[in-house]
Amino acid sequence: MATLLTNKIASMTEMREPHKVLERSGGQPVAILKNSALVGYFVPASAVTGQEEIEVASLDEVRQSLVARKQVTEPVREYLRDK
Repeated sequence: MATLLTNKIASMTEMREPHKVLERSGGQPVAILKNSALVGYFVPASAVTGQEEIEVASLDEVRQSLVARKQVTEPVREYLRDK
């Protein structure tokens, strides 16, 4: 079982009407569950705006990250190549 990083939750069915999920969230991130398993987080813009300056990665930092993750991503790329 995954540890949820928020106490707000919604089901995939509730995400058919995301505006209602946003209203109930009170501006906080919402954990999205499918069959009681975490599938992701729905983060309202208000949860990330107004914070201190957001740091943007440089092109070199992105390239370094891609090289560092190649061992993980290469099998996925190989699998998807034939699709």
